[in-house]
Amino acid sequence: MTDFGLYLVMTEPVVGYERCCEAAVRAGVRMVQLRMKDRPRDEVVAVARACRAITAGSTTNFIVNDDPSIAAEVGADGVHVGQGDMPVGDVRTKYPSLKIVGLSTHNPDQARQAIAQKPDYIGCGPVWATPTKAVPDPTLGVETAVAMAKSVPFPAVCIGGIDSGRLPELIRAGAVNYAVVRAVCGAEDPYGAIRQLQEMSCGS
Repeated sequence: MTDFGLYLVMTEPVVGYERCCEAAVRAGVRMVQLRMKDRPRDEVVAVARACRAITAGSTTNFIVNDDPSIAAEVGADGVHVGQGDMPVGDVRTKYPSLKIVGLSTHNPDQARQAIAQKPDYIGCGPVWATPTKAVPDPTLGVETAVAMAKSVPFPAVCIGGIDSGRLPELIRAGAVNYAVVRAVCGAEDPYGAIRQLQEMSCGS
């Protein structure tokens, strides 16, 4: 897998999941993840199917958070798992249709340990404090997050509190891939928000 720049995590977008996903595809975002925490499985499957239909045939990879069974059921490109979820190797064995498996890491030790698991990419965060998790992990800061990202032989995406105001600092520090949640999901014009971020990171 190659670097991909902006990675959009969709969590309760104000314009709705489908419109947000459509904006991402139109802007050429290469990685879009559906993250619907604590929602009924049927609801997640329904939204995932709709988003999969939107991304089908595009350059956008559609990723489902946490649940490889849902990802496989809707024909997603991949799944993103956390430290307490199914191990990367087990996902590959049980769900061979998923071509992308991402893994969250929250400190340098977890990043180093991830190398043996051989995910397609890792998340490094949170860089800054973020309210998107009920029990947040300790913040890493820019320097540690970027160092973690550079310490692995596959793409790594910095995540946590990133927006248009903070992105320049992250890029200057050497980050290549970065994930956003509220910066796009909180926007009434998600396409405009995505393009602004892409232009700031020379991802356009």
